Amino acid sequence: MGGNSPCASCKLLRRRCAADCIFAPYFPPDDPQRFYIVHKVFGASNVSKILQDTPVHWRADAVSSLVFEANARMRDPVYGCVGVISYLQNQVVQLQKQLAVARAEITCIQMLHEGSVVTLPCHTELPEEDDFPLYFTNSTNL
Repeated sequence: MGGNSPCASCKLLRRRCAADCIFAPYFPPDDPQRFYIVHKVFGASNVSKILQDTPVHWRADAVSSLVFEANARMRDPVYGCVGVISYLQNQVVQLQKQLAVARAEITCIQMLHEGSVVTLPCHTELPEEDDFPLYFTNSTNL
């Protein structure tokens, strides 16, 4: 507990913040929303157990992961952060395709500029987005 102000978890749970409060280092009083979201998704008891079972030097990372997952679950209760990961993976695939098309067009232009004979058409189009299955199509929640 820093000073006389209880940590965000003790304040939300309306309890006295002890000097050895497991939540205090990770849920400061100036950011109550951070604990509120984690508490709403996982429950204070579960978060406490997770922190107690986690080595001290990994607890900050564990809390960051819990906060990220809780935020993702609030936006997308079904898929959570898996939906975010899937969305980003699909974006990477689309960008890789665009990059491949751009490289092919550059090669064609270079070959035309050098006077080489090009037997393939230099105009390359990306396949339609519907040609690729999106496993999590509800990307507007991200």
